[in-house]
Amino acid sequence: MRFTKDHEWVELDGDVATIGITGYAADQLGDVVFVDLPAVGKDVRAGEALAVVESVKAASDVFAPISGAVTAANGALADAPETVNDEPEGAGWFVKIKVSDRGAVGALMNRESYEAFLATL
Repeated sequence: MRFTKDHEWVELDGDVATIGITGYAADQLGDVVFVDLPAVGKDVRAGEALAVVESVKAASDVFAPISGAVTAANGALADAPETVNDEPEGAGWFVKIKVSDRGAVGALMNRESYEAFLATL
């Protein structure tokens, strides 16, 4: 699993990456009440808004950590957005993307580097 400074995570399986937000991000948001995900087939670019998460505190953009085409969106979050809080790095995933540049995933932080980054916040 790899991480961004914007608190997204990426898990690569072949040329498909699963993307979600970290436990830290979920804790900062508070209780998630709605998740707006992109349509399957949408092309996304690293750094662009990928999804919107609404919580009792605020609405926040989730940025694409890598570029590619959306191959799946986690439709279960429509009925159970609290899954993002309960299992942010598991069942609370947002999308799967067919990666256009696998090397971009390797450039993201590993868990140790991400935890060191969190210690600076």
